[in-house]
Amino acid sequence: MERHIALELARITEAAALDAACWTGRGDKHSADEAATVAIRSLISSVDMDGTVVIGEGEMDEAPMLYIGEKVGNRRGPKVDIAVDPLEGTETVANGLNNAISVIAAAPQGHLLHAPDIYMAKLAVGPALAGRLSLDDPIEITLAQASDILSKPLSEMTVSILDRERHRDMISALRQAGVRIKLLSHGDVMGAIEAAVESEVDLYVGSGGAPEGVLAAAALRCLGGEMQGRLLPGNPEEAERCRRMGLSDPQQLLGMDEMVGRGSVLFVATGVTSGDLLSGVRYLPNNTAETHSVIMHSLNRTVSYLRTIHHLAGAADHITEAAI
Repeated sequence: MERHIALELARITEAAALDAACWTGRGDKHSADEAATVAIRSLISSVDMDGTVVIGEGEMDEAPMLYIGEKVGNRRGPKVDIAVDPLEGTETVANGLNNAISVIAAAPQGHLLHAPDIYMAKLAVGPALAGRLSLDDPIEITLAQASDILSKPLSEMTVSILDRERHRDMISALRQAGVRIKLLSHGDVMGAIEAAVESEVDLYVGSGGAPEGVLAAAALRCLGGEMQGRLLPGNPEEAERCRRMGLSDPQQLLGMDEMVGRGSVLFVATGVTSGDLLSGVRYLPNNTAETHSVIMHSLNRTVSYLRTIHHLAGAADHITEAAI
């Protein structure tokens, strides 16, 4: 894939973040998500690529734009799969909480998993643990193995997990093991990524959305980390949906090759509200705003951070009208 695509995608996630951030704390997650989606859809057609959305806002009959199978880009560049979440953390923005992002991943055509919008069991780790643990093992064994590999006592390890009722037993097991726990209210993608960057987090465990799992796997490929996943269809209809999307065994163990392939991968994200990795949109004097983005490329594992000052001339009237 062409490197310039990454900068174009960053320009698009910046626009989505700016429009979504206008709804921070207003209690309207649908308007925040719609604002981000419209921003991406209005700009992505100009990118030099022949893209197909494989993870988006839903299937064609569920989403008017950025639906699975939609063609994006100007068709004058490489053929790529696109995974997009215009606003990862809609409730986060609605309630004025941390760690909301706008995110796009791209890979050569046929490389990104067509993940249905169901739960996925996940294990995310950084480079030191990549390829050395298994999602199939009980959490107690995983922790013991990680402790041994990292030469780090359990009491000094930190495990990240979404704070959900479905994780009650796993959280109890983590506490019994004596590790530190970082409970996340939201932020499935960023929670997994933290295990592979300079942070206190050693592992990310638990279940979350399957599309978010693929997005996180794209970032982890760029960082030299690893994501393992297993889809968790809740009924026969969800299992059949997995099969229609190309998974003959809906509950097979999915590794990095199954989720993001072996080719080059791009991952781009812009903060909407602030988190540990990215700052959120900051409104500045003179009708300007600052965005903070990360651009990752798996080819040589480059990670770049981009701070951009945007002049919002004419935006104030639009924001006021949208909020009425």
